[in-house]
Amino acid sequence: MSLTVFIIVLNWNRFEDTKECLESLAKINKANFCIEVLVVDNCSNNIELAKLENFVSSFRSSVFNLSLVKNKRNLGFAGGNNVGLRMAVEKSADYILVLNNDTYVDKNFLKNLIDVGMTDKKIGALSPKIYFAKGYEYHKNRYKKKDLGRVIWYAGGDIDWDNVYASNHGVDQMDVGQFDQVCKTDFATGACVLYKTQAILESGFFDERYFLYLEDTDLSLRIQKNGFKLLYVPSAVIWHKVAQSSRIGSDLNDYYITRNRLLFGFKYANLRAKFALFRESMKFLFFGREWQRRGVIDFYAGNFGKGSFKV
Repeated sequence: MSLTVFIIVLNWNRFEDTKECLESLAKINKANFCIEVLVVDNCSNNIELAKLENFVSSFRSSVFNLSLVKNKRNLGFAGGNNVGLRMAVEKSADYILVLNNDTYVDKNFLKNLIDVGMTDKKIGALSPKIYFAKGYEYHKNRYKKKDLGRVIWYAGGDIDWDNVYASNHGVDQMDVGQFDQVCKTDFATGACVLYKTQAILESGFFDERYFLYLEDTDLSLRIQKNGFKLLYVPSAVIWHKVAQSSRIGSDLNDYYITRNRLLFGFKYANLRAKFALFRESMKFLFFGREWQRRGVIDFYAGNFGKGSFKV
């Protein structure tokens, strides 16, 4: 009997990215899978939503069935993807892929993820090797033109518990085969992660208090606490148009990273790290940038989800 794979692509005012992502998915090797793709629109503006509706209504593919759900408000990364996760569970999918809309994929990425996932019933989630899409590298002038598209953004990752940060392996490195072994990872990135539905059933959905940032790491820890493994699979490859607007120092980054590190750290870190987070939060409160201060205030006030930030 063939496997059922449910793919969730979250869209918010980025129709062209979503279109390119879906067009790349339409070229994948589906092997013997039954694939359902769900675009979850997170309350885009009327113009962007109309473009998306027209595209979905006219889209034809021999690889998958495509459908669209329209949220009435922006539920963030966590809440928006949970809409899809719940639908996938209701439809008894075997695997659920969460995929950023600002990505495009290699034709064998899904097959290679599932091939590894099938080797052990205790594998709960898998993420691929992720390159920067050409032109979206952090340091574009560092590389030769021929090397663009081979610069690593994610090759597994670690959680630094002393500083309560999750960091990707290999960021900004040219791929010369140094990350070509399947291995365990501390977290499976939400940019592209294939979950076994059983792991979701036992571990729950994304925690919607995060709204944006660290919800994937939180779910990764819960999956591991339930005895499942997280794996990085280098034979599966995608490309990511890494968001430039939300990099370190942006208001959005300041707010959600500041607030959510406190939420994540006070939930999971040891006592020493919690104390260090508290001291850092006091520093941000009195000397931080505007949205760092607001993030601290909202954490201690319990203002989670979308919080105070206007998105």
